[in-house]
Amino acid sequence: MARIRKKAQVTPAKAGAKMQLKWVRSAIAAPVKHKLVVKGLGFTRLNQVVEREDTPSIRGMVAKVPHLVEIVK
Repeated sequence: MARIRKKAQVTPAKAGAKMQLKWVRSAIAAPVKHKLVVKGLGFTRLNQVVEREDTPSIRGMVAKVPHLVEIVK
C-alpha cells in the first residue's frame, strides 16, 4: 500500500511577504538530500529561527522536510 504524502498548504503570497521558519529536529539520521535542504534554507543551529521570503520555491523546500522544519509565522 502506497503512502500518501501531504502537500504543503499553498497560500497566495503578497509581494515582499516574509515567513519565519524554525529548525525543530536534528538532521543527523536524515538522508543527505534532507540535510542539504535544511542547509539551503540557511539553518546552522537547531532551534534557530530564520526569515525567508514567502515564495513557492521556499515553500517547496519546507514541504520536503516538514518533520525537521516548521513555519512559525
